Amino acid sequence: MNNNKNEPLFVNPLEASKGLTINDLNKYLPALQKVHDLKMTKDEMRDGLFHGIGLEGLKKIPSNSIDLIITDPPENPRKDSGEGSTPLTIQDYFEWNEQWLSESYRILKETGAIYIICGWRYSGMYHSLLSNQFQIQTRISWMNTNSNDQPNLPVWKNCLSDIWFATKSGEFMFEQKPVSKLNSDENLSSNFWADMLGFGLDNGENQSNDIPNEVIKRILKASSFKLNWVLDPFARTGGVGIAAKKMGRRFIGFEINKDKLILAMKRIDSEEK
Repeated sequence: MNNNKNEPLFVNPLEASKGLTINDLNKYLPALQKVHDLKMTKDEMRDGLFHGIGLEGLKKIPSNSIDLIITDPPENPRKDSGEGSTPLTIQDYFEWNEQWLSESYRILKETGAIYIICGWRYSGMYHSLLSNQFQIQTRISWMNTNSNDQPNLPVWKNCLSDIWFATKSGEFMFEQKPVSKLNSDENLSSNFWADMLGFGLDNGENQSNDIPNEVIKRILKASSFKLNWVLDPFARTGGVGIAAKKMGRRFIGFEINKDKLILAMKRIDSEEK
């Protein structure tokens, strides 16, 4: 136990991860909020980033309380949780996704929506999973020219990623209007986002393949309002949280990897200054 308040918690610079300094660790580690300690009611919600497994975090959220979920689920959930690098079998991965999606359905408001960003390998699986509970509205494809999700053999190069847009019910908001008030004559966006190019952050850094800011902003604008509750159960380095905060939404994020979470805290903190 460190009894000297002036003594840093970390002194070995080799312990700092990419994008983090020792000062960052000393500043943000004591402020870390844990999923295990999270308590919420529908009348007492808390925004912020929380350290822990996404599924366990979702279980702490009250039913019918979240307006929008935006997330890019990990393809290897074991890796960041410290359970080893061996990928789950297809069946186990399907069941893992089924669990967190079931909790996502529970916590969404009746007018709520979910956007799942994924590569081509698992896009069909998410269509199947979402169809079990949600109402699928469309599949969006965008130009992800920096995708690492390439075929195993040197055949057709993959330059697209998918975004599945689904809702809890047939009554939801889209483009700032109730969907029942929209009509086919309106100038709505196409589901092929050719103007969205590549992964990476606005400052040119690539922090764990975070979702591009412009992709998140377009989703937020179409499917949420200011002060709405936005959630990402796999927050990585905070891309969804940064965009949500900038646009006046309230954000909840869960991340099992402590280094990524601290970097997310740093990034969101710097954006709010």
